Amino acid sequence: MPFQIFWFILIAVLWTGFFVLEGFDFGVGMLKGFVGKTDDERRVAINTIGPLWDGNEVWLIVAGASMFAAFPEWYATMFSAFYLALLVLLVALILRGLSFEYRGKRDSAAWRRGWDRSSAIGSLVAPLLIGVALGDLLVGLPINSSFEYTGTFWNLLTPYGLFTGVTLALLCVVHGATFLSLKATGDVRDRADLLARRFAPIAAVVVLAWFLWTQITISEGVIPGLIPVSAVGAIVAVVWLLREKRDGWAFAMTTYAIGATVLSIFVDLYPRVMVSSTNSAYSLTVKNAASGAYALKVMTVVVILFLPFVLLYQGWTYYVFRKRVSVADLEGGGESREAAAPPAERPGSAPRPSAPSPAGE
Repeated sequence: MPFQIFWFILIAVLWTGFFVLEGFDFGVGMLKGFVGKTDDERRVAINTIGPLWDGNEVWLIVAGASMFAAFPEWYATMFSAFYLALLVLLVALILRGLSFEYRGKRDSAAWRRGWDRSSAIGSLVAPLLIGVALGDLLVGLPINSSFEYTGTFWNLLTPYGLFTGVTLALLCVVHGATFLSLKATGDVRDRADLLARRFAPIAAVVVLAWFLWTQITISEGVIPGLIPVSAVGAIVAVVWLLREKRDGWAFAMTTYAIGATVLSIFVDLYPRVMVSSTNSAYSLTVKNAASGAYALKVMTVVVILFLPFVLLYQGWTYYVFRKRVSVADLEGGGESREAAAPPAERPGSAPRPSAPSPAGE
């Protein structure tokens, strides 16, 4: 297999992995105000992704770095075209990260509400903008023979690109809801279950429309392939699985649906990496946008050696934090204080004998 093809496949996998993993983080960020009616319940929603979100976000950095290293022409054209949009994306990601770190720094309801709004906005804007960018790669942007973007910011807002962004953002909502059903308990879990069952049919219709649009206008076909049909079927299955309390399988279905949707973009894009709407001859491809063969060979060896360790470490992280999160687990939460109180302090309980003091006290 030529190194250019290997790196195109790797970049497609990295972008797919980013949406699969960071997608439920985005969904939780958008939904925590709906699944959490009290501050403790919102903290439960945040704690389900607390140990995971920053590691998941690394996939975005690695995907961008891989594009820079393996396809510098692609990176230069795309990032110059989306310069302003990327700036907005960075602000959204920064606000989202700060909200997790600073939300509990002050004992003020208004302070916490402000950071919750920042988290929700950042969690919505990020997948929306990235979806627009991925859709624009496929539908085409004004690029000249020197691989330079010749349009303006408004040229980026193509109808297909915007619909791609909406599709991925909606998939993140359903993905986040099934993740909360899997990881939370009590009322938070019940509300997330209800939201997932309400949004899943809407997401199935939107994803089906997106696949049909892609098939007709991009792939120039009429009959959807196996990936689109199976992705829509997976979303529909979520409703039944949640009713049967099969939270793990429901999350697996949304994982497949969002992964298949992102992967299909790159399947339809190949062998191009960025389509020119000015002239098809000006499109960037895996050949004319790639680095030299020696550089790709060296990078391939490095990836083969170190990527398995990274995947094993992240898998171990998920294993360690696999348990459900409840209000009782919160430090300083009302239920946790009651659970930690000695029996003598609880109403109606008998006094507990004092423990002997250590020697010398």
